[in-house]
Amino acid sequence: QVQLAESGGGLVQAGGSLRLSCAASGVIFSPNTMGWYRQPPGKLRELVAIVSRDGSTNYRDSVKGRFTISGDNTKATVYLQMNSLKPEDTAVYYCYLVHIGSEYWGQGTQVTVSS
Repeated sequence: QVQLAESGGGLVQAGGSLRLSCAASGVIFSPNTMGWYRQPPGKLRELVAIVSRDGSTNYRDSVKGRFTISGDNTKATVYLQMNSLKPEDTAVYYCYLVHIGSEYWGQGTQVTVSS
């Protein structure tokens, strides 16, 4: 069974940085896609950034130039470096993975950015 373990969330002041990490266990083949979603308070879950097996990336417009996704699909690990954080980045961040046609989610890690 695929399980995702996230770490790295916390409280930071505006302008600060955080790095999220996610490691998957139970993976048989390299995931097609790994990435991060987030759910701000009172809002729906939204895409932050994803990286595909071929190395291509896709970012939410509001985080472009501030966040960087990286990872190793062969090891099923993914990271999200978040710089110049803003209060509107406050959310629960979820690791996401597609493996053999199924989607998997981590339990989420809280990121809070104070103004």
